[in-house]
Amino acid sequence: VAVIDSNAEAFRRLGEGFKGVTVEGVGFDREVLEAAGIRKAGGFAAVSSGDNSNILAARVVREIYRVENVVARIYDQGRAAVYERLGIPTVATVKWTVLEVLRRLLPEGSMPVWRDPTGDAKLLQMHVHNGWVGRRISELSQAADCPIPFVLRVGRGIVPDRDTIYQDGDLIYVACMTEKIDDTESLFAHPPVRA
Repeated sequence: VAVIDSNAEAFRRLGEGFKGVTVEGVGFDREVLEAAGIRKAGGFAAVSSGDNSNILAARVVREIYRVENVVARIYDQGRAAVYERLGIPTVATVKWTVLEVLRRLLPEGSMPVWRDPTGDAKLLQMHVHNGWVGRRISELSQAADCPIPFVLRVGRGIVPDRDTIYQDGDLIYVACMTEKIDDTESLFAHPPVRA
């Protein structure tokens, strides 16, 4: 393991037990990367405080040194899609992670379990009002105008067909665009509207 930082003081935070290599410099400088052993690296994580530095470092490592396992931390989620198209996987910031943790702590609503790199589409574990019990999953999907690709029932995942019935205790997984999350949560927080 090698750690690169432009501030040598930062290496003190690694602790006395750290047995890896420390190199002072910027992560996109080829001489610094060489000193850190990039030619033998199995992976590279660019996690500096700057998006531009992270993406530049990730691209240098991927394109020049042909390291396959590369990831860049990105603060601006709007730019994440661009980086993904360049073949650089991105990870979210602490702020985004904290929001996800808070959602998991809430007893109602939804819990994101996957999101595309841009944050535009999500797969949500959705809590559903008991008034929907006995309805077909396909009815729930139609009401939300979102696919429900699978259901967790008694600890086991099932892929619903058009006749699968929503049962008490089921957890549904809804695939939807981010802008539809609030409406979908609101829909399933209440019993279905009687026609």
